[in-house]
Amino acid sequence: MTTAHPTTRAPHPASAAWPAPTPQQQRVLDRIELQRERLRARRVARVQARALAEQAGGAAGGADASLALRAAGFAREHPLAVAAMAGVALVAGPRRLIRWAGIALPMLMRLRR
Repeated sequence: MTTAHPTTRAPHPASAAWPAPTPQQQRVLDRIELQRERLRARRVARVQARALAEQAGGAAGGADASLALRAAGFAREHPLAVAAMAGVALVAGPRRLIRWAGIALPMLMRLRR
C-alpha cells in the first residue's frame, strides 16, 4: 500500500461536492498535514534507532560490555528500580552500605569466576 504525497493525490470523486476551504481552514489543514509528516518522520526514526540498537547488542549492552555500560543500560531500562535502590542507600546510611559492600562484593567476585 503506497500513499502519494497530498499535493499529487488525485481528487476524491465526492470532493467536488465540498466547497473549497477558506484561507483559515486551509491553514489548519496545512498544519494538520505538517503534523502528520512529523509523526511519520518520528516513527521512521524510532524504527531506525531500534534497528541500530539491536545491531549494537541491545540497549543494556551485551555480556561482553563493561560493567559501567551494563549499569548504564540497566539504569536506562529500569529507572524506578534505580531510584528505589538510591532511596534505600540514602536511608541505610554510609556505614551500613560499607558493611553490606564488604559482604556482597566478595560474593559477587566469586560468582563472576
